[in-house]
Amino acid sequence: MTITIAIEPPRQPEILRLLALSDAYAASLYPAESNHLVDISSLERPSVRFLVARTNGAVAGCCALAHAGDGTAEIKRMFVDPAWRGLRIGKLLLAAIIDNARQSKLDAIRLETGIHQPEAIGLYRAYGFTDIPPFGAYKPDPLSLFMEKRLS
Repeated sequence: MTITIAIEPPRQPEILRLLALSDAYAASLYPAESNHLVDISSLERPSVRFLVARTNGAVAGCCALAHAGDGTAEIKRMFVDPAWRGLRIGKLLLAAIIDNARQSKLDAIRLETGIHQPEAIGLYRAYGFTDIPPFGAYKPDPLSLFMEKRLS
């Protein structure tokens, strides 16, 4: 089995299907006001690097690194298709995002994730992310966890 990760445009039928799965999963865990998903047009901005994991050519996962313009970037839309879980795709995507951030000379990567996603939280902690207060436009939310990894 071959797993590849590359920057790709997000507006592709397989990726739109994956994002719809991500939306449904988030909606099953949290109320709408606690879901901080970005739409496809936000993922197409020049300040966003959209990474796609493919397994034998099929889309298996994705994530985006949205540059904030202040030396930081935020991870958005990190999701692995349930059919491809258990193959370390999340770890490979996160490592690729961190590598991309380092190449971009960023100071830190931030993210918001939900408290009902222990696998995601464990993955981020394993890669050195630590808890921080809400950042950017986020407001305190008892269902959200905010994290950061310093790169410099």
